Amino acid sequence: QRGHPKTNFLFEHLPPLESVCRQRGDPEIPQISKDGDIILGGVFSFHSSWKVIQDAYMHKPLPLQCTSFNFRGIQYAQAMLFAIQEINNSTDLLPGISLGYKIYDVCGSIARALKAALALANGNEGLSAPSKAPCTRPAQVQAIMGETSSSPCMAISTVIGPFHIPLISHFATCACLSDKTKYPSFLRTIPSDYYQSRALAQLVKYFGWTWVGAIRSNNDYGNNGMAIFTETAQQLGICLEYSVSFFRTDPPDKMQKIIDIIKVSTSKVIVTFLSHMDIDMLIHELSLHNLTGYQWVGTEAWIFDSHTAAMDSNELFTEFWETLFSCEFKQSKSSSRNQTDCTGHEDVTEVQNSFTDMSLMPIFYNVYKGVYAVAHALHNILSCNKTCNNKILQHIRKIRFTTKEGDEVYFNANGDPAAKYEIINWQPTENGIVDFVTVGLYDASLPADKQLNLLNTSLIWAQNSPKVPLSVCSEKCPPGTRKVLQKGKPVCCYDCLRCAEGEISNTTDSVTCVRCDPEFWSNERRAACVKKEAEFLSYKEIMGALLTAASLFGTCMTAVVAYVFFRFRQTPIVRANNSELSFLLLFSLTLCFLCSLTFIGRPSEWSCMLRHTAFGITFVLCISCVLGKTIVVLMAFRATLPGSDVMKWFGPAQQKLSVLGFTLIQVIICILWLTISPPFPFKNFKEFKDKIILECALGSAIGFWSVLGYIGLLAMLCFILAFLARKLPDNFNEAKFITFSMLIFCAVWITFIPAYVSSPGKFSVAVEIFAILASSFGLLICIFVPKCYIILLKPEKNTKKNMMGKGTPKVAKAF
Repeated sequence: QRGHPKTNFLFEHLPPLESVCRQRGDPEIPQISKDGDIILGGVFSFHSSWKVIQDAYMHKPLPLQCTSFNFRGIQYAQAMLFAIQEINNSTDLLPGISLGYKIYDVCGSIARALKAALALANGNEGLSAPSKAPCTRPAQVQAIMGETSSSPCMAISTVIGPFHIPLISHFATCACLSDKTKYPSFLRTIPSDYYQSRALAQLVKYFGWTWVGAIRSNNDYGNNGMAIFTETAQQLGICLEYSVSFFRTDPPDKMQKIIDIIKVSTSKVIVTFLSHMDIDMLIHELSLHNLTGYQWVGTEAWIFDSHTAAMDSNELFTEFWETLFSCEFKQSKSSSRNQTDCTGHEDVTEVQNSFTDMSLMPIFYNVYKGVYAVAHALHNILSCNKTCNNKILQHIRKIRFTTKEGDEVYFNANGDPAAKYEIINWQPTENGIVDFVTVGLYDASLPADKQLNLLNTSLIWAQNSPKVPLSVCSEKCPPGTRKVLQKGKPVCCYDCLRCAEGEISNTTDSVTCVRCDPEFWSNERRAACVKKEAEFLSYKEIMGALLTAASLFGTCMTAVVAYVFFRFRQTPIVRANNSELSFLLLFSLTLCFLCSLTFIGRPSEWSCMLRHTAFGITFVLCISCVLGKTIVVLMAFRATLPGSDVMKWFGPAQQKLSVLGFTLIQVIICILWLTISPPFPFKNFKEFKDKIILECALGSAIGFWSVLGYIGLLAMLCFILAFLARKLPDNFNEAKFITFSMLIFCAVWITFIPAYVSSPGKFSVAVEIFAILASSFGLLICIFVPKCYIILLKPEKNTKKNMMGKGTPKVAKAF
């Protein structure tokens, strides 16, 4: 780099004839300095910007022209001077040793900060006698305080790090500076943005802001801080509508693009990683475009700045003396020279302006703690014996002391202090001044769920509203819906889709809907699972009550017929029809009517087994009786033929045994069914979505259809025999009525099968009961009602002669 115009602090070893080291370039003169036994350096920005000059590199570059006076830098320097003065007056810390200082104004420029740091390390003499080693000598300062921004600190620490000169910053928060491999001599008294960025993300999440804008300074502080915030925000479900950067020296069109982005945005919360100079510029531009109503979430860079809070544009750039003491410079009419009313004896304690504002006291306190950290390290070095390590950097890393205010000061392995933050809310007062109210705390040393702690304090939001602003891309999805992402948009932008039937979501912003258990169903809002209505044929409902009434009516009707037959049991019409089989048939019909009641009501284990077996056995008993009566009719007329003795083979005993035999076969079928796979109560969830059908599962379908098939077989046999006997000579041929009854019976049960299979839920049970009742009524009416008609209404026909008919052969006695 020899001869490079911008290399101002390299020393050239001249030939032996001129045994001196000569500094290249102009020396850097400190703005504030004082001699002492030990010198501390200071690098602050008394100005916030500089004039941009296009350099053609044809001649030596002009010195940097600083602009925009920055009272903050003056206040930081004053805090350093106060701490040094306090230490020099102390009898406990560094007794008998005075601290001096050299403080430079670097205007926020990285290049100028490097020049100041090298000047502090090397000294500013134009000529110097060489030491034993050519052009080397101890550093001029023991430590450097500053700089305010992260980027200058990174540059300075990179240069002075190899010389182990500590750089202690009060305000550089970039997490990148914690990397001790790159910045070994850097320490700070303000926590790293590694924690602040996460704290901001948790704060944004706490207030439910999932759709925010992000603006950062285009430097290491802004870019690194916003990168950590973005990463944490994504983990917490927060989306950035936009993320833009700028620097205060950028051309106006860059700022205009940012304004245009904010104008078209829908987010109402803006998170910033901006220096106080950049935020001032941004707020000024927003006010020019009348962009208001945004909730700002800021960092330590400007949150305590009363000037930013007030943002009175006519106070932005003023002269130091005029602003400090509120005295006026007046223009003389006769001269172009300034004549001032300021006397130089103004009392600074009575002045209220940016310079005397103490709202930034926490930051000034960081400077104070940094100076004391150096003093304690120097004290330890001077107090130890010759074997003690005299490198101040090592001692500063190990110091641990408590300030007068009771705060413990120490540095961790990365050169950072403990990460604790106050959460500040700007609240306007009656006199128009903004009050910085502490509304919460953030302590990174605590467990994750306890780090953020907001106090029970009233907060004031944008436009002095007491209500928390809403900043979301999409409204929260209420319970009963789920989020469906909008195509091509961030995850915070979604539509709310209602859960399907049988599914619910009972939380806000649910990602999925959960299916209810089989016995439950979603309510109308799809927000809760409610127990499904259990459906079965009940006695209380109309259909169940009607079927019950029909069953009882049939039972009563059968009982009346049985009474009539018993009352007139000696009459020819009762005796002629085998009264024993008639009474057995009436008994079986009574059981048929009553067994239908077992199908009504809530299914249970015993009712499921009883209903089908009772139905099967009673109906076989009934059909067996009818079949016996039919066979008796055939055999009786067969017995009238010459030489026929068929009746002795089918007498009363054989008739009873046939009924018993036919019934016993059905009993065996039912026993096998109940033994192998009996019917059981079953909850049918498939038939209806919102109902549970309580029904009796068949267990073994073969057993069920075997029972029905056997009944059908006997019914068909009875129908055929009765049909064959329908034209036998008799005035009262019972075979005709049996034929009609069997025709009704078969028709009912043939139509029952498709109706039973296709009927849902309780209606299938109703179909089965109807088939039982219809077939029972058919047998009762067709076989017994005509006889009762003759017994009760036509007693003159109830004679043996009339029963035999004229010209017909005598019926055998067995008939």
